[in-house]
Parts: sequence; structure tokens; C-alpha cells
Amino acid sequence: MMNKRKIVGVLGGMGPDATVDFMAKVISLTSADKDQDHLHMLVDHNPTVPNRQTFILGGDEDPGPAMAAMASRLEVAGADFLVIPCNTAYAFQKSILDVVSIPLISIVDESIEAVGEKAPDAKAVGLLATNGCLQAGVYQSAMAAKDLVAVMPEDDELEQLMTLVNGIKAGHKGSDVSASMRKLAEALVDRGAAAIIAGCTEIPLVLDDSMLEVPLISSTDVLAQATVQFAQSE
Repeated sequence: MMNKRKIVGVLGGMGPDATVDFMAKVISLTSADKDQDHLHMLVDHNPTVPNRQTFILGGDEDPGPAMAAMASRLEVAGADFLVIPCNTAYAFQKSILDVVSIPLISIVDESIEAVGEKAPDAKAVGLLATNGCLQAGVYQSAMAAKDLVAVMPEDDELEQLMTLVNGIKAGHKGSDVSASMRKLAEALVDRGAAAIIAGCTEIPLVLDDSMLEVPLISSTDVLAQATVQFAQSE
């Protein structure tokens, strides 16, 4: 069985804690009795990739080439498929797919598919995501294709969200941060969201399903589950 398992290539470091959280979840989701039962993961942990948000919002340093170089290195090293535990990075997936011949699992598509599993009757779904991710529209277009209405943060809420995400990246993950993130999610529920997508991999570091009255789709959890399933598939 070990020889049949696909090797995972992880474009990591965006951000560092989120990458480690993703890897830990892959490990916890893998049925294993010994070291050799776990998945082979090749990780390019590169926090020096230019800021995705800044570029999308008008900056001049394109992160696409750096991510394409990471993907190429991982393929050459033996990865059978790629994953990125960063939602906004998928705005640059064309740069990656143009230079590799192996598949890239989409955290966006997998998260939206998970809505149908956790909240099958949901028509409106709250989208907690960064300003760059929302500006790129990667979630909104994919949700529209599934006839889902995206309930998004208002301008002041998005400003608060970015402050929280940047704080999490700086290591602040206390109860006050969790409470503030929960309040932002509840605001989307109050406006009709029947489920919430944590569309930034920093968010599940402080917000979990038990904190909300509606289902929470953690993009990190969803990607980890899809990674294990794909790696073990024929």
C-alpha cells in the first residue's frame, strides 16, 4: 500500500502557522499504527513569497513566479500532486499550473463542496476571507456556479478581519482574538448565512465549529481531508 500512495507536494509558508496546522491535520486524519503508515509530504515552506493581498489590491510584486518556482521544485523532487494551505494563493493558480504537469487540489473548490455535505440546505453562505481573496473573487465565482449566495463582510468588518488575521500571523491567538473572530462570523449569520466558510487558513487557528450556531467549514480541515483521500486513491 505504501508504494501506491501518492507523494504530497505542499506549497507552504503562507503563513507558517497555517502550514504547520495543515500538516498536523493531515497526520491526524491518516489512519496509522506506525511511522511508515503516514503520507510522504514534500514541503516547500517559503514565507518569503510576496504578499498575495498587497499585489491583488494594487501592489507591484507578483507572488505568482515565486509560487510557480516552488511548484516546479516540488514536482522535480517527486511530488505527485500539489496543495496550498492558503486560500488567496489560488488567485495565482494559473501561474502554477502553467509550469507543472501534476494536479493541484483547490482549497476553494473543496471548501465549497463541503458546504453541500455540512449544510445541504444552505442557500446563503458566509465568507470569511481576506481582502485580497475577496477582491480576486475566487470564492464568489465558484459559489455562484453552485447557486450559493456569498454573504461577505462589510467594509468595517473586513478591516477588523484583516487586523485579526495579521495578528494571528504575528502569533496572537488568545481568547480575545477568538471572540472577535466569532463576532464577525455571527454578523454574517445575522445577515442570513446558513453556514460559514473560514476562507483563510489563519481563521481556523482561532475559530472552530463549536463556537457557532451554524456549520463552520474550515478550509484547512477540508484541504487536509482531500489531501489524505487523494494520496490514498488509486
